[in-house]
Amino acid sequence: MDVETNSSKLGDKCPKHGSDESSSECAFCVAAGGGSTTQDAVFGEITEGGPNYRDVGFLGTVALMMKTQVGLGVLSIPSVFDTLGMIPGIICLIVIATINTWSCYSIGAFKLKHPEVYDISDVGLKLFGPIGRECFAAAFILLMVFCSASGMLSIAISLNAISTHAVCTAVFVAVGWVIAFGCGSIQTLSRVSALAWVGLVSIIVAIFTVTIAVGVQERPYAAPREGVWTSDYKLFASPDFASASAALSSLVFAYGATPAFFSIVSEMREPRHYTRALIVSQISMTTIYIVIGIVVYYFCGSYVASPALGSAGPAVKKASYAVALPGLMASTMLLTHYPSKYIFVRALRNTRHLAANTKIHWATWLGCTFGVSIIGYIIASAIPVFGGLISLIGALFATFTSFQPMGCMWLYDNWKKGTVRGSRTKWLLMVCWAVFVIVIGTFLMVAGTYGSIVGIMDSYKASGGSAAWSCADNSNSV
Repeated sequence: MDVETNSSKLGDKCPKHGSDESSSECAFCVAAGGGSTTQDAVFGEITEGGPNYRDVGFLGTVALMMKTQVGLGVLSIPSVFDTLGMIPGIICLIVIATINTWSCYSIGAFKLKHPEVYDISDVGLKLFGPIGRECFAAAFILLMVFCSASGMLSIAISLNAISTHAVCTAVFVAVGWVIAFGCGSIQTLSRVSALAWVGLVSIIVAIFTVTIAVGVQERPYAAPREGVWTSDYKLFASPDFASASAALSSLVFAYGATPAFFSIVSEMREPRHYTRALIVSQISMTTIYIVIGIVVYYFCGSYVASPALGSAGPAVKKASYAVALPGLMASTMLLTHYPSKYIFVRALRNTRHLAANTKIHWATWLGCTFGVSIIGYIIASAIPVFGGLISLIGALFATFTSFQPMGCMWLYDNWKKGTVRGSRTKWLLMVCWAVFVIVIGTFLMVAGTYGSIVGIMDSYKASGGSAAWSCADNSNSV
């Protein structure tokens, strides 16, 4: 009898989180105060005197998910529709959204089964050993740092548009760095989530301002001023392979913050709410993307700007950038915070300094945020053909960290079982789906990288790139 009781305890799973441990041993429960200790599988012992890394609620999770994904990238969707045609563009967007939603769901499921996993490099270690860990870590850090640099540049563009280029652009990029370092140094995502809500609302209001403006104006700003205006939108288009690949990469990039969701679920107060928050986030985001893409492209046709904030003319562009500025700041803050937190956790993991307000804790944390932000600043200021380079990094690393690892994660957890909930047919279908996600992710990565390289070469031939630390107004083209 005693043997049976002990065996049943060993086989129990946490009823709240589904991890392999019982509720008294589950790393999520004990960190939330549901067990006898406050020992978290990632952050160690969480005390009242130190930062609470497990305090992000449901609404905060929704805000972090949406703000991490939704930025000015949404305003490249009308130009994607112009390249692919409206109907193929909508279909491609929905397909990529579906695959991405499953990938994000897999993050939550994998985290519940493996509470010790904090980021995508931990996944690489489990699946492929030390080499996998370093490859995934490099891809994640490069993606996030380049996106942080893009955020600083978008702040500079916004300030240029609002002020009508009042000072040298290099000064505005430096302002972006100050924001990235200062706000990105907030310790926990629970505190960041309040700013994420402000940023999310501001960016959504800005993009809908432009959407309404192009609908009520007689013609888009870039269209010919004389004659009768009729939109030249296309239901179907015939792009070449490089253009179509670059367009698909833009759609992937619109959902490309997927690997950051590891950090979000790791700091949730109740990880069992992750899937619910994900559904709210993905449905809301995809609806916004489709509405913006259809309305702006329908009214602007081939004269849509990319990003589309300039499509309705200088006055609307200035107003929309003013409204969008808090959203751009929030994006830059998050894109600086995520890679900094990864380096910080990896450096101090399994030490008391990770979750305690010691001198080593603060020196390491501020050193990480300073290092990431200053590298982002240098990238934003110094590299010619910056826009094309961002497209290349997005095509190469956003795809690599958003699709293939998630298919591999499912196979890692389910391949040896040979069944899913007693149904071999379902198991076989899920195996096929996981393999499909890996294959389509690889195809999009290779094709998108090729399209981005072609775009960089064409841009450099046309303009010779942009000067390092330039004072030129970078808001004129957007």
